[in-house]
Amino acid sequence: QVQLVESGGGSVQAGGSLRLSCAASTTTWNTYTTGWFRQAPGKEREGVATLYRDTGSPYYADSVKGRFTISQDKAKNIIYLQMNNLKPEDTGTYYCAAASTWIELVRKQNVVWGQGTQVTVSS
Repeated sequence: QVQLVESGGGSVQAGGSLRLSCAASTTTWNTYTTGWFRQAPGKEREGVATLYRDTGSPYYADSVKGRFTISQDKAKNIIYLQMNNLKPEDTGTYYCAAASTWIELVRKQNVVWGQGTQVTVSS
């Protein structure tokens, strides 16, 4: 089973930027649909951005459209989340995720999760 390791979290002021990275342990990375989720204290884990496996098309939550960009380096088995113009409401633990299908990923079914990386945005 694939293993995912995130990095790149930290603390920034509102308006700042961070880039998260997720390294996968498998060479069959391209068979997975991948994405980023986040969870704020006391709230459910929510999808932030996903990459549709077959086309590589990105999908974004409305709250991050125009500010976040998901991308991948297939040669290195890494996906990224570039976060610009960060807001305090973006604060939370960010998780890299992978599933066999897009439906499973967005429904959080049979998902492989990374360990999470903390993002804190101060006003």
